[in-house]
Amino acid sequence: MPSPFPGMNPYLERKSVWHGFHEAFVIDCQRALVPQIRPEFIASLDDNIYIHELSADERRLVGRSDVSLSVRSETTALVPGGTTVIAPVTGRVLPQVDVLRENFIEIRDRESRELVTVIDVLSPTNKRPGSDRDQFLNKRYQLMTSTAHYVEIDLLRGEPRLPIENLPDCDAYVMVSHVEQRPSVGLWPIGLRDRLPEIPIPLRDPIPEVRLDLQTILDHAYDSGGYEDYIYSGAPEPPLPSADAAWATEQLRSLEKST
Repeated sequence: MPSPFPGMNPYLERKSVWHGFHEAFVIDCQRALVPQIRPEFIASLDDNIYIHELSADERRLVGRSDVSLSVRSETTALVPGGTTVIAPVTGRVLPQVDVLRENFIEIRDRESRELVTVIDVLSPTNKRPGSDRDQFLNKRYQLMTSTAHYVEIDLLRGEPRLPIENLPDCDAYVMVSHVEQRPSVGLWPIGLRDRLPEIPIPLRDPIPEVRLDLQTILDHAYDSGGYEDYIYSGAPEPPLPSADAAWATEQLRSLEKST
Protein backbone atom coordinates (compact mmCIF):
# COMPACT_ATOMS: atom_id res chain seq x y z
CA MET A 1 0.00 0.00 0.00
CA PRO A 2 1.43 3.45 -0.91
CA SER A 3 2.38 5.97 1.75
CA PRO A 4 -0.70 7.75 3.18
CA PHE A 5 0.99 11.11 2.57
CA PRO A 6 0.75 12.84 -0.82
CA GLY A 7 4.43 13.74 -0.83
CA MET A 8 7.32 13.14 1.56
CA ASN A 9 6.29 11.00 4.54
CA PRO A 10 7.58 12.81 7.68
CA TYR A 11 7.75 9.54 9.64
CA LEU A 12 10.49 8.32 7.30
CA GLU A 13 12.79 10.99 8.74
CA ARG A 14 13.06 9.23 12.10
CA LYS A 15 16.62 8.28 13.04
CA SER A 16 15.76 4.59 13.29
CA VAL A 17 14.21 4.58 9.81
CA TRP A 18 16.01 7.07 7.60
CA HIS A 19 19.22 5.25 6.66
CA GLY A 20 17.46 2.13 5.40
CA PHE A 21 14.89 4.20 3.51
CA HIS A 22 17.62 6.41 2.02
CA GLU A 23 19.51 3.43 0.63
CA ALA A 24 16.34 1.86 -0.81
CA PHE A 25 15.25 5.18 -2.35
CA VAL A 26 18.62 5.72 -4.04
CA ILE A 27 18.63 2.17 -5.42
CA ASP A 28 15.10 2.64 -6.79
CA CYS A 29 16.21 5.90 -8.45
CA GLN A 30 19.07 4.05 -10.11
CA ARG A 31 16.77 1.27 -11.31
CA ALA A 32 14.35 3.83 -12.76
CA LEU A 33 17.19 5.51 -14.67
CA VAL A 34 18.83 2.46 -16.24
CA PRO A 35 16.19 1.66 -18.90
CA GLN A 36 15.95 5.35 -19.84
CA ILE A 37 19.67 5.97 -20.42
CA ARG A 38 20.94 2.71 -21.89
CA PRO A 39 22.83 1.87 -24.01
CA GLU A 40 24.70 5.19 -24.26
CA PHE A 41 25.17 5.62 -20.50
CA ILE A 42 25.47 3.52 -17.35
CA ALA A 43 24.06 4.36 -13.90
CA SER A 44 25.95 2.92 -10.94
CA LEU A 45 26.05 3.33 -7.18
CA ASP A 46 28.96 4.78 -5.24
CA ASP A 47 29.41 5.68 -1.56
CA ASN A 48 29.91 8.83 0.42
CA ILE A 49 32.06 7.54 3.30
CA TYR A 50 32.22 9.21 6.72
CA ILE A 51 34.71 7.94 9.30
CA HIS A 52 34.40 8.96 12.96
CA GLU A 53 36.78 8.08 15.77
CA LEU A 54 34.82 6.78 18.73
CA SER A 55 35.33 8.01 22.28
CA ALA A 56 36.05 5.51 25.03
CA ASP A 57 32.43 5.68 26.21
CA GLU A 58 31.14 5.11 22.67
CA ARG A 59 33.46 2.12 22.23
CA ARG A 60 32.11 0.59 25.45
CA LEU A 61 28.55 1.12 24.21
CA VAL A 62 29.24 -0.56 20.88
CA GLY A 63 31.29 -3.38 22.36
CA ARG A 64 29.20 -3.90 25.53
CA SER A 65 32.33 -3.95 27.72
CA ASP A 66 35.96 -2.87 27.83
CA VAL A 67 38.74 -5.05 26.49
CA SER A 68 39.23 -7.61 29.22
CA LEU A 69 41.01 -10.83 29.83
CA SER A 70 39.72 -13.67 31.94
CA VAL A 71 40.94 -17.16 32.78
CA ARG A 72 38.44 -19.95 33.10
CA SER A 73 39.51 -21.82 36.20
CA GLU A 74 37.82 -25.03 35.12
CA THR A 75 39.42 -25.23 31.67
CA THR A 76 42.89 -26.69 32.17
CA ALA A 77 44.22 -29.57 30.16
CA LEU A 78 47.17 -31.95 30.04
CA VAL A 79 49.33 -32.21 26.92
CA PRO A 80 51.50 -35.27 26.19
CA GLY A 81 54.39 -35.36 28.67
CA GLY A 82 52.25 -34.28 31.58
CA THR A 83 52.58 -30.49 31.21
CA THR A 84 49.55 -28.59 32.43
CA VAL A 85 48.35 -25.94 29.95
CA ILE A 86 45.88 -23.26 30.95
CA ALA A 87 43.09 -22.85 28.37
CA PRO A 88 43.34 -19.77 26.14
CA VAL A 89 42.18 -16.58 27.76
CA THR A 90 39.30 -14.66 26.21
CA GLY A 91 39.43 -11.03 25.20
CA ARG A 92 37.54 -8.39 23.28
CA VAL A 93 38.68 -6.01 20.56
CA LEU A 94 36.44 -2.97 20.31
CA PRO A 95 36.05 -0.76 17.24
CA GLN A 96 38.03 2.48 17.27
CA VAL A 97 36.04 4.12 14.47
CA ASP A 98 32.49 4.22 13.14
CA VAL A 99 32.20 4.07 9.34
CA LEU A 100 29.02 5.35 7.69
CA ARG A 101 28.41 4.70 3.99
CA GLU A 102 25.65 6.44 2.03
CA ASN A 103 24.86 5.66 -1.59
CA PHE A 104 24.71 8.15 -4.43
CA ILE A 105 24.31 7.69 -8.19
CA GLU A 106 26.84 8.26 -10.93
CA ILE A 107 25.89 8.35 -14.60
CA ARG A 108 28.85 7.72 -16.90
CA ASP A 109 29.43 7.48 -20.62
CA ARG A 110 29.43 3.79 -21.52
CA GLU A 111 32.46 4.01 -23.82
CA SER A 112 34.75 6.57 -22.19
CA ARG A 113 33.50 6.13 -18.59
CA GLU A 114 33.52 9.93 -18.33
CA LEU A 115 31.39 11.20 -15.47
CA VAL A 116 28.22 12.79 -16.85
CA THR A 117 25.85 13.36 -13.89
CA VAL A 118 25.91 12.83 -10.12
CA ILE A 119 22.71 12.49 -8.06
CA ASP A 120 22.86 12.94 -4.28
CA VAL A 121 19.99 12.34 -1.85
CA LEU A 122 20.91 14.24 1.30
CA SER A 123 20.98 12.76 4.79
CA PRO A 124 21.32 14.45 8.19
CA THR A 125 25.02 13.57 7.99
CA ASN A 126 25.46 15.90 5.00
CA LYS A 127 23.52 18.77 6.60
CA ARG A 128 24.48 18.78 10.29
CA PRO A 129 27.19 21.40 11.06
CA GLY A 130 30.59 19.81 11.51
CA SER A 131 33.29 17.95 9.62
CA ASP A 132 30.86 15.69 7.71
CA ARG A 133 29.00 18.69 6.31
CA ASP A 134 32.30 20.32 5.41
CA GLN A 135 33.42 17.14 3.63
CA PHE A 136 30.18 16.99 1.66
CA LEU A 137 30.29 20.68 0.73
CA ASN A 138 33.79 20.17 -0.61
CA LYS A 139 32.54 17.31 -2.78
CA ARG A 140 29.64 19.46 -3.94
CA TYR A 141 31.99 22.32 -4.86
CA GLN A 142 34.26 19.98 -6.81
CA LEU A 143 31.30 18.64 -8.79
CA MET A 144 29.84 22.07 -9.50
CA THR A 145 33.15 23.29 -10.89
CA SER A 146 33.57 20.17 -13.04
CA THR A 147 32.19 19.11 -16.42
CA ALA A 148 29.52 16.91 -14.77
CA HIS A 149 25.90 17.84 -14.11
CA TYR A 150 24.78 17.70 -10.49
CA VAL A 151 21.40 16.86 -8.94
CA GLU A 152 20.74 17.33 -5.22
CA ILE A 153 17.60 15.99 -3.53
CA ASP A 154 16.84 17.10 0.04
CA LEU A 155 13.69 15.48 1.44
CA LEU A 156 14.51 16.27 5.07
CA ARG A 157 13.02 19.06 7.18
CA GLY A 158 15.68 18.71 9.86
CA GLU A 159 19.17 20.22 10.10
CA PRO A 160 20.32 23.47 8.41
CA ARG A 161 19.93 23.71 4.65
CA LEU A 162 23.01 23.58 2.46
CA PRO A 163 23.81 27.00 0.97
CA ILE A 164 21.64 27.90 -2.06
CA GLU A 165 20.79 31.46 -2.99
CA ASN A 166 17.15 32.39 -3.65
CA LEU A 167 15.70 29.12 -2.37
CA PRO A 168 12.12 29.89 -1.19
CA ASP A 169 10.93 28.79 2.23
CA CYS A 170 10.10 25.09 1.88
CA ASP A 171 10.16 21.72 3.62
CA ALA A 172 12.22 19.98 0.92
CA TYR A 173 13.78 20.81 -2.43
CA VAL A 174 15.46 19.49 -5.54
CA MET A 175 18.35 21.32 -7.20
CA VAL A 176 19.48 20.56 -10.74
CA SER A 177 22.76 22.10 -11.86
CA HIS A 178 23.37 21.94 -15.62
CA VAL A 179 26.99 22.43 -16.62
CA GLU A 180 26.01 24.95 -19.31
CA GLN A 181 23.91 27.11 -16.95
CA ARG A 182 26.22 27.51 -13.95
CA PRO A 183 26.26 29.29 -11.56
CA SER A 184 22.46 29.34 -12.03
CA VAL A 185 20.63 26.20 -10.90
CA GLY A 186 17.07 24.94 -11.26
CA LEU A 187 15.12 24.69 -8.01
CA TRP A 188 12.00 22.74 -7.08
CA PRO A 189 10.83 23.88 -3.60
CA ILE A 190 8.51 21.30 -1.99
CA GLY A 191 6.01 21.72 0.83
CA LEU A 192 5.09 18.95 3.24
CA ARG A 193 1.68 18.57 1.58
CA ASP A 194 3.00 18.71 -2.00
CA ARG A 195 3.47 15.74 -4.28
CA LEU A 196 7.15 15.13 -4.96
CA PRO A 197 8.01 16.39 -8.43
CA GLU A 198 9.08 14.66 -11.59
CA ILE A 199 12.54 16.09 -12.20
CA PRO A 200 14.84 16.28 -15.23
CA ILE A 201 18.14 14.41 -15.22
CA PRO A 202 20.53 16.06 -17.69
CA LEU A 203 22.79 13.95 -19.89
CA ARG A 204 25.14 14.86 -22.75
CA ASP A 205 24.16 16.31 -26.11
CA PRO A 206 22.63 15.18 -28.36
CA ILE A 207 20.89 12.80 -25.89
CA PRO A 208 17.89 14.58 -24.29
CA GLU A 209 17.42 14.66 -20.54
CA VAL A 210 15.41 11.91 -18.88
CA ARG A 211 12.90 12.13 -16.02
CA LEU A 212 12.69 10.81 -12.48
CA ASP A 213 9.25 10.67 -10.86
CA LEU A 214 10.28 11.04 -7.23
CA GLN A 215 6.83 10.37 -5.81
CA THR A 216 6.48 7.06 -7.63
CA ILE A 217 9.95 6.07 -6.44
CA LEU A 218 9.18 7.05 -2.82
CA ASP A 219 5.93 5.08 -2.86
CA HIS A 220 7.70 2.01 -4.19
CA ALA A 221 10.50 2.20 -1.59
CA TYR A 222 7.92 2.73 1.18
CA ASP A 223 5.80 -0.19 0.05
CA SER A 224 8.63 -2.64 -0.56
CA GLY A 225 10.16 -1.82 2.84
CA GLY A 226 6.96 -2.56 4.75
CA TYR A 227 7.31 0.74 6.61
CA GLU A 228 3.60 1.01 7.38
CA ASP A 229 4.03 -1.85 9.87
CA TYR A 230 6.30 -0.02 12.30
CA ILE A 231 7.10 3.66 11.69
CA TYR A 232 3.92 5.19 13.12
CA SER A 233 4.37 4.21 16.77
CA GLY A 234 5.74 7.63 17.73
CA ALA A 235 5.79 11.23 16.57
CA PRO A 236 7.71 12.40 13.49
CA GLU A 237 11.30 13.58 13.93
CA PRO A 238 11.79 16.53 13.95
CA PRO A 239 8.38 17.44 15.42
CA LEU A 240 5.81 18.98 13.09
CA PRO A 241 4.22 22.40 13.72
CA SER A 242 0.79 22.03 15.31
CA ALA A 243 -1.21 22.59 12.11
CA ASP A 244 0.90 20.09 10.18
CA ALA A 245 0.77 17.61 13.06
CA ALA A 246 -3.05 17.71 12.99
CA TRP A 247 -2.99 17.25 9.22
CA ALA A 248 -0.59 14.29 9.53
CA THR A 249 -2.92 12.65 12.06
CA GLU A 250 -5.76 12.94 9.55
CA GLN A 251 -3.60 11.33 6.87
CA LEU A 252 -2.87 8.38 9.16
CA ARG A 253 -6.57 7.80 9.76
CA SER A 254 -6.89 6.78 6.13
CA LEU A 255 -4.25 4.14 6.77
CA GLU A 256 -6.12 2.85 9.83
CA LYS A 257 -9.38 2.57 7.88
CA SER A 258 -7.75 0.46 5.18
CA THR A 259 -6.22 -2.06 7.62
